[in-house]
Amino acid sequence: MIIYLRKQYISVNMKVSGFTFVRNAVKYDYPVVASIQSILPLCDEVIVSVGDCEDGTLELIRSIGSPKIKIFHSVWDDSLKEGGRILAVETDKAYAHVSPDADWAFYIQADEVVHEQDYNAIRAAMTKYRDDAKVEGLLFRYTHFFGSYDYIGDSRTWYQHEIRVIRNDKRISSYRDAQGFRKEGRKLHVKPVDARMYHYGWVKDPQTQAQKLNSSFELYHGANEEHINNRVPIAAFDYGEVDSLAIFKGTHPQVMHERIQQRNWQFSHDISRKKFSFKDSLLYWIEKRTGKRLFDYRNYKII
Repeated sequence: MIIYLRKQYISVNMKVSGFTFVRNAVKYDYPVVASIQSILPLCDEVIVSVGDCEDGTLELIRSIGSPKIKIFHSVWDDSLKEGGRILAVETDKAYAHVSPDADWAFYIQADEVVHEQDYNAIRAAMTKYRDDAKVEGLLFRYTHFFGSYDYIGDSRTWYQHEIRVIRNDKRISSYRDAQGFRKEGRKLHVKPVDARMYHYGWVKDPQTQAQKLNSSFELYHGANEEHINNRVPIAAFDYGEVDSLAIFKGTHPQVMHERIQQRNWQFSHDISRKKFSFKDSLLYWIEKRTGKRLFDYRNYKII
């Protein structure tokens, strides 16, 4: 049974725990407040693992002011940077704090936001499959914004789906660089949910984006010679260097509106301009006409 009270979705028989991790959200302008706020109505608790920061991230999380939020401190192991492994480790740390009596764990990254229009579909899917042990996770569609809040990536560069709700089974762990999950080494068995995750990781002023990209590169490769040689010039990040974009025609989540109004840079793009190899051009043409993405990697198994 589900009770609807003041637009909050509370299940009498089901407990949902949200979880995420974050470090230096202020410095790199992550929309982490909106991320957390967007899942609060769907969760009974939200675990936030905060790494050592130099910019007031902890205070930012505390400012949300929800009694549902449980903050834990984490010390990042910088020796695990190869291949982005450190991101999976931090995801698992946050997941470990999820209450044992939770049925589902709702994972969200610091640059992802759920739209309130999808709350009913998400809650319905969690309720429907709660007692079906074969379903180990729920699969979300993705919308990736790029350059500004007006453009979305529409090429094979961007992943279409990812698991964001998992069963509270500690045999499940984050995979590789935290973009998926595995259970004792195998892909999770999942059901698609009619909901989207809005990804804003490529929307911020160009200078901050350059700083964030340099930091991200170091997370994957460490501070080695390759990192130094591939640094993005702080004053010269070019959003125009992209293979394909489309105009966003939907609405943004309510929790993003204030952030969008505060945007302090401009970006425009000719969406007719495409930068594809012949192979990618052909695959793009097929996808746009059939709706099918050929040879797409799936880090999950739909059942």
